[in-house]
Amino acid sequence: MNDITQQTMSYIDIVYHTLERWYKQFAAFTPNLIAGLIVFFLFLKGSRWLSETTVKLLNKFLPKGQGRTTAVSLVGLFRFMFVLLGTFLSLEIMGLSSVLWKFIGSLGVAGVIAGVALRDLVASMFSGILVGVDKSFRAGDYIQLANYTGTVSDIGFLTTKLITDDGKVVFIPNQVIFNAPFFNISASPQRRVVLDLEIPVDVDVNKAQQSIISELENLNRKNKIDDPVQVLFTKVTDGKFYLNVSFSVASTTSFLNARNEAIVLIHNRLKNDGISLITPLSVSISNSEQS
Repeated sequence: MNDITQQTMSYIDIVYHTLERWYKQFAAFTPNLIAGLIVFFLFLKGSRWLSETTVKLLNKFLPKGQGRTTAVSLVGLFRFMFVLLGTFLSLEIMGLSSVLWKFIGSLGVAGVIAGVALRDLVASMFSGILVGVDKSFRAGDYIQLANYTGTVSDIGFLTTKLITDDGKVVFIPNQVIFNAPFFNISASPQRRVVLDLEIPVDVDVNKAQQSIISELENLNRKNKIDDPVQVLFTKVTDGKFYLNVSFSVASTTSFLNARNEAIVLIHNRLKNDGISLITPLSVSISNSEQS
């Protein structure tokens, strides 16, 4: 009986000393815990106040557009980094930073796998930020990117939204932008419209050439464009002359309207001159410097 009593008392003594040790450790840890939580709370509230204040200033002084959107996105990124800094500092004050680093180290393999899987996603995000910083193009610009030509509707974190000439909406991953050359046609004050036409081989080619030049020069005078009109015969085959017609329009001019107006003018003038015009083969555009 005495042995059982002594063994029971020893167990009770072990539990008591263990609880007492935990209590002393907790009592010693409590000030650091409170200080760490206070620091984290201050960083959290401070990041919110700083981000809201910065966004208000950006909305006040920056015009609407990609510049403001990119700046606001950067504010959100810096807010996250600020809170992350506060988290590390709080854990250091509480003496738990070693636990965090051990946890991060255990995630090393998973981090490598996630990095490979998310590589394209991260590349698109940073490319979207760089577009805003570099200002290569912005919403409203007319560009040629990844074999697509159209007007930039929106530049997001992951994709750039493009409205093509035929009204289609194309979403292009931002990482594509810095992996291949692209053309910002709006960056030039003028852009060149190129029409590939066909006329029968038995017509007066000189008259056809002069008629087209005359009509497009009248159009240039109307639109106050100084660039010359070019009408070149590229080849003769299958009973047809192939003509390459190029003229300039202002970058702000609607490409579809300019093309439509030019084709109608050429068609009507050649019809009045007794020259039949076969349907245009193709239409393309370029910066005026590239003509």
